[in-house]
Amino acid sequence: MVNNLIFVVNSFFQIYFWLILVRCLLSFVPSIDWYKQPFAGLRDCTDLYLNLFRKIIPPFGGIDFSPIIAVIALQILNYILIWIIFMFK
Repeated sequence: MVNNLIFVVNSFFQIYFWLILVRCLLSFVPSIDWYKQPFAGLRDCTDLYLNLFRKIIPPFGGIDFSPIIAVIALQILNYILIWIIFMFK
């Protein structure tokens, strides 16, 4: 039971990591219309989390470093949650 919960939590964080990565890579494509699907859904899903870090870390030299910090925080949160779940095993 606990192993299944750890698998689900880890899978959620991994999927969200890949969504952020795809969002960052697609931001380099100038012809993408972020107001049409599926890009609007991707933007809405990831920008909720990324905007937390964009408020703290402004773009430096036109480059947005907030996704890097956001991914690091996401991985740390993933490890903490898995550790907490594992401790209650």
